[in-house]
Amino acid sequence: MEPIHKRVASHRQRLREAGLRPIQIWVADTRRPGFAETCRRQSDQLLMDPAERAALDFMERVSDWGDDQG
Repeated sequence: MEPIHKRVASHRQRLREAGLRPIQIWVADTRRPGFAETCRRQSDQLLMDPAERAALDFMERVSDWGDDQG
């Protein structure tokens, strides 16, 4: 059987030939202590911001929910 690093390299080459390219994305670590509390605090701050409230209200009004919710 072919070594794993060669199979991975072959797979990546096929993806490149299909017009794809690899990228790396860093995201917040949701397992980190305090993550939920930080999200809650930031959300609360946004809800108290008049400009953010107006933007959320606008998005709610123009959203197409695809049903009869208005």
